Amino acid sequence: MTELVKYEIAEGVAEITFDDGKANVMSPAMLSALHAALDRAESDKAIVVLAGREGIFSAGFDLKVFAKNIAEESYGMLKQGAELAFRLLEYPRPVISACSGHALPMGAFLLLTSDVRLGVDGPFRIGLNEVMIGLTIPHFAIEIARHRLTAPYFNRIVTGEVLAPADALDAGYFDRLITADDLLPAARFAAASFTGIDMTHFTATKRRVRAQAVAAVRGAIDSEITLENYKRRLGQ
Repeated sequence: MTELVKYEIAEGVAEITFDDGKANVMSPAMLSALHAALDRAESDKAIVVLAGREGIFSAGFDLKVFAKNIAEESYGMLKQGAELAFRLLEYPRPVISACSGHALPMGAFLLLTSDVRLGVDGPFRIGLNEVMIGLTIPHFAIEIARHRLTAPYFNRIVTGEVLAPADALDAGYFDRLITADDLLPAARFAAASFTGIDMTHFTATKRRVRAQAVAAVRGAIDSEITLENYKRRLGQ
């Protein structure tokens, strides 16, 4: 696919592996590559397995882009990320995330919009830490979090608390924690288990289950993430 994203398909399952060799930040280039991979998966009518690099799923958006205070660039990156999360939320086939370590904001959004979320226990941080780094969490992210997180954790998480994997499991980020060696085999097994089902009924049911979240996230993106809003925010 690109040097940032690898795409492999076999027996109806597309493995999308993203690796920038560092912290797997969601830069404009990484987000563009992931969108392109998802385009291909949609064209292939594939079940998707998402996997990051060893020890880190994603450290989130590229803060260097935000630090430049250029409205067009900040808006463009956030819009790309929001639309990627939205595409996964309404993707018509199963999406399995194999989280090998840290997952911070955009990485956490990928988990929360996946159907099956597998993680690894260890000294990792999972969460939406916007508030802790001086940012206000976007409305679309709040709606994604509301859709998947358990009630006791929701307010704690959207106001910046990050969790160890075991607590993230309780909070609703993960469905299961397994060993690092077993992560990809387990994700592949989960994907394979869907290949024999009637995908028409899966898609219809997924749409019913996620209808409110899809509408809320779509509305939040369209109303909040605009270039005009970013220019006002930065006084440009």
